Amino acid sequence: MRLALVLAVGLGLLAGPGGVAAQEQAAPRATQQILTLDWDRLYEGSTWGKRVVRDVAEASRALNTENNRIADALVAEERALTEQRATMELAAFRAAAEAFDKRATEIRAAQKAKAQALQARLDQERGAFIQATLPILDELLVARGAAIVLDRRVIIRGLADLDVTAELVRLVDERVGDGAGVVSEDAARETSAPTEAPMPVPEPTSPAEATPDPAPQN
Repeated sequence: MRLALVLAVGLGLLAGPGGVAAQEQAAPRATQQILTLDWDRLYEGSTWGKRVVRDVAEASRALNTENNRIADALVAEERALTEQRATMELAAFRAAAEAFDKRATEIRAAQKAKAQALQARLDQERGAFIQATLPILDELLVARGAAIVLDRRVIIRGLADLDVTAELVRLVDERVGDGAGVVSEDAARETSAPTEAPMPVPEPTSPAEATPDPAPQN
């Protein structure tokens, strides 16, 4: 009786939904590989990312130099205008001061736009890099027999051979290169276009000289 019960239980385990056959069918899912990737290290370690760092650093230095030059020119113009106040008619001084303020505001806005364009260029380059990398990453998934890629920064602990960052850097460098010319050069031109320097303060004039000649009558 006991032997029959043991055989029945054994057969039930083999044929039932939780039996060995079902476990063997589920085994392939358990062995599917998961890969990890550090996007920041991939971008910064790639030829593309290094080229962007160099380009943006150069553009930033040029923009800072231009900002300093413009700031010095505005300070000098404001000082000269203040010194000429005593020799200018009130209306002429007010007009010159308003023109200076307007020009200074426009110059600051233009320089701010250049800084924003530089940041936009960074974002565009990174986005283009990701788009160029995804097809290569898909191929690597297939080659590794994996179905999922996780961000390595959120992994608490994992096997080192699951990280494909270094391998992907090599593949992207070989097949994509530094990405020069992929992103539109409009942003680069916007950040490098020189801004007009402040105009020199005009020499003080007498009320007679400040009055324009009447327009000729037809």
